[in-house]
Amino acid sequence: MLVLGLDTCLNACSVAILEVGPGGERVLAHWSEAMARGHQERLAPMAEAVMADAGLAFGRLQRIGATVGPGSFTGLRVGVAFAKGLGSALSIPTVGVGSLEALAAAATGLVAAAIDARRDQLYLQVFEDGEPLMAPDVLPIGTAAARLAELGMGRALTLVGSGAPLLAGTAPGARMLTPEGCDAGHVARLAARKLVAPIRPLYLRAPDAKLPGGRDP
Repeated sequence: MLVLGLDTCLNACSVAILEVGPGGERVLAHWSEAMARGHQERLAPMAEAVMADAGLAFGRLQRIGATVGPGSFTGLRVGVAFAKGLGSALSIPTVGVGSLEALAAAATGLVAAAIDARRDQLYLQVFEDGEPLMAPDVLPIGTAAARLAELGMGRALTLVGSGAPLLAGTAPGARMLTPEGCDAGHVARLAARKLVAPIRPLYLRAPDAKLPGGRDP
């Protein structure tokens, strides 16, 4: 199976093509660029470049995986819309992958994926060997630290994501990883293992921006 992985939820744009076969999994091509905005302009050209690097036509793809949040409202919509449109054009399934789950895939053991949600809050989800110990949530930093202490129970811990430095003081000795975004290779691997279901953005709180009249965008 050939899976295209996409991430536009955070401060990077990342695309990868994964081959899954009897011999295991291998990333055939991978591009990533740090960016706070501009994902919409870069995503399609980056996907074309990744497919060219892998020596594949888009018609060879069998599945598309994209991060669905939490993260930037604009960014995650770019990735979801692109995945849906390409999947529809190719008549192949699209699969949503949580950005916290994708971040946590960078490490093994007890892993806390944390994204700085601003307003003194964190998006948080904790995993052990890839299995979630809690559902993704948005929490005040103090509450997130308490939740992490309760789940960690003094065990070796890896903190991953932009929110990791905000928790470092409450988890002495924790390993810390602060990538700009999710690795699209991990997104593709997770998407390859998931059941196919309608892809939808994962919003854990209302957007900061408001339309005239106070309505959400």
